[in-house]
Amino acid sequence: MILDKVAGRKTSYESDKVSEKPIRSIAKAVSWRVVGTLDTLIVSYLLTGEMMLATSIASIDFVTKMILYFFHERIWNRIKWGK
Repeated sequence: MILDKVAGRKTSYESDKVSEKPIRSIAKAVSWRVVGTLDTLIVSYLLTGEMMLATSIASIDFVTKMILYFFHERIWNRIKWGK
């Protein structure tokens, strides 16, 4: 009975200090992707020996993985397990 009340309670970002605002998820996604993209750029260059190809690979990687990371973070914010 108590769990039903807690599960049905809606909160806002101001009252729920455990959740993150979407802008924080975006900032985390961008900062992590910068690190990840540098790694991809270096590995791609070492494997191909061509800077233009490595840059193309890293650019596509940056955009697609940043979008995936953002949605990954938003989904995990909804999961109560481990909080």
